[in-house]
Amino acid sequence: MSQQTATTISRRERIRLFVLRTLALGAIWVLITEADPGSLAVGVPLAMIGAALSVALQPRSLSAVHLPGAVRFAGFFLVQSFLGGLDVARRALSPAMPLDPACVRYPLRLAGDGPRVVLANTISLLPGTLSARFLGGDTLEVHVLDNHESVLADLAQVEERVAGLFGANLPPLQMGGDS
Repeated sequence: MSQQTATTISRRERIRLFVLRTLALGAIWVLITEADPGSLAVGVPLAMIGAALSVALQPRSLSAVHLPGAVRFAGFFLVQSFLGGLDVARRALSPAMPLDPACVRYPLRLAGDGPRVVLANTISLLPGTLSARFLGGDTLEVHVLDNHESVLADLAQVEERVAGLFGANLPPLQMGGDS
């Protein structure tokens, strides 16, 4: 029996990861192309190439995703995107354009570069927020269109969903962050 290190995985595991990632990338392709059958000639090979590269370069990186957390994350993201879009549209169409833009400093509780990058990217994809930069390791600077009282709590909610995506538990948020 051969011993495996953290960076090596069995051939069977590589094949399993290749198939799962091909299916995931294929599903994304189908969503993007609105299930156009003509796009499959391009999408299937690209999904396979992307999956093969991801397994070769980072065999374990996607295996850390927690399926129940991913489902909850997807639902949360869709709802927040819709509600945030409505809010931004309301502000843009309002004659007074009620904005209070600011850069806030959010104290990170997530550990690891991968989950933190997913958090920063998720925040940037939600309407009205943009991740600006990581400050000093445990702080994320975020540009917000509305610097309301609960902005840190809102960011904490996003961080909790991203933590759930990776099956991680977070300590309580320390609300002493700068804004």
